[in-house]
Amino acid sequence: MVTIEKENISTISLLHIYRNDLRQNKAPLVIFVHGFTSFKEMNLSLAYMLAEKGVRVVLPDALYHGERGENLSKNELNLRFPSIVVNEIKELEMIKEHFEQRDLIDSGKIGVGGTSMGGITTLAALTQYKWIKAAVSLMGSPSLHSFLKLQVESMRASGFLLPIPDTELNHELEQLIAYDLWEQPEKLNLRPLFFWHGKRDPYVPFEPTYQFYQQVVPFYADTPKRLEFIADDQAEHKVSSEGLKRAVEWFACHL
Repeated sequence: MVTIEKENISTISLLHIYRNDLRQNKAPLVIFVHGFTSFKEMNLSLAYMLAEKGVRVVLPDALYHGERGENLSKNELNLRFPSIVVNEIKELEMIKEHFEQRDLIDSGKIGVGGTSMGGITTLAALTQYKWIKAAVSLMGSPSLHSFLKLQVESMRASGFLLPIPDTELNHELEQLIAYDLWEQPEKLNLRPLFFWHGKRDPYVPFEPTYQFYQQVVPFYADTPKRLEFIADDQAEHKVSSEGLKRAVEWFACHL
């Protein structure tokens, strides 16, 4: 049987999902982050499948999302996208330390994954944390800096007046290069990494993510089973059931 518990770590609202026999025992841990304008409960199917395989799963609400929402408009959220992602990266560390202190993680077996914004967060977090042992990006982008520049350009093209000066905005975007996996692929350090992306995705472009995958394939020449990219020819910005199942299998295999 699988249990779902609501918990809070400081201001972070989260769901803690585990198989009952592992309630107080060590298990591999996966922290899985939802997408933009979504919320933690949207990933319960994936969490349940992982928990059945003996993985402890944590689904947090990102800042301004779910139980942490502040009734912001989509444009207001768009402006906060960089700070949301950076904040979520920092909160991954808080969540990891919380479960370490409770002695519930099996020998540092920790995975991080996410959908859309959560996938972007995951790939950026790989530049910061060596403790991530396996990662899954569903519709994410490894180029945080370039992706957000495109978002800003799109907002301008739609006629939205940005409430901050261009110099300040550009400075904020430049700060994101430190989290940009495209600029520092060596930080993957041969860690298991799984991508799923729809070729018709209108929100997070398929091609740059696939180009990054091709760029890092040579790094994994001696360990090819640690890197996989599934491209769905028909999918737009929605993960298929097959994509979810493969993500579950990936974590179960590599953790």
